[in-house]
Amino acid sequence: MNLTPDALVDLFIDGQINDRTADIDTTRNDQLLTPAAVLVPLVERKVGQRYGYHVLLTRRAKHLKHHAGQISFPGGRREEKDLDLKHTALRETFEEIGITPNRINVIGELPKHETLTRYLMTPYVGILQDDYQLKIDTSEVEEAFEVPLSFICNPANQKLQSAMFQGEKRYYYSINYLNYNIWGATARVLVEFSKHLNSLSERFDHSI
Repeated sequence: MNLTPDALVDLFIDGQINDRTADIDTTRNDQLLTPAAVLVPLVERKVGQRYGYHVLLTRRAKHLKHHAGQISFPGGRREEKDLDLKHTALRETFEEIGITPNRINVIGELPKHETLTRYLMTPYVGILQDDYQLKIDTSEVEEAFEVPLSFICNPANQKLQSAMFQGEKRYYYSINYLNYNIWGATARVLVEFSKHLNSLSERFDHSI
C-alpha cells in the first residue's frame, strides 16, 4: 500500500510528529535566535507501476553570503509582514521558486531546529500539485530538483559524519543523491522526518 496523503496527515494528528523542538541548545534563550521557516515540499510521482513521493529541494546560488551552493529547502527568516511562520515558509517558497500557496497543501509542522547561523528553523511539510510550475529567482536559487523520498528514507543513504567547527567536533548527516550532497540542517530535518515515516511504514504496511 502506498503512503497516502491521509496517512501522512495522521502522523501529525495523532502526535507522532509534533511541534517539540529538536536539536537546539536548551540552555540558551530562544529569543537570541532569529525565527525562520522552510517548506518540505512533497510531490507524488509514478515510477514504473508504483506511485511514491519525491522531495523538492533547491541549490542555493553560489554568490550568496551564507550557505552558498548548498542544498536546502525553500524558506527563510520571518518578516514583520508574515502572519505566522507557516506564512513565512509559503512566502519564501513563492519568492524563491515561484510556486503559489494555492498549489501547496500544508499538512503539518516538524520539530524546530537551531542552525549554525543562529536561526530557529521551523519546517512545514506541504504536498504540491504534481503539475507545479517553477519560476526560479536566480538571485537566490541556482536550481531545483526532486529526490525520491524512498531514497532519503533508506538508512543506508544517511551517512553520519563529523567536522571541526569553532574548535568543537560536530556531527552531521550527509545524503548523496546523484551529484547532489545534501547535508547540514537540511539533511538533519530529512533524517528525522524519515524516522517517523519508516515507523509508520512498519506499523501500517505503507510503502514510502
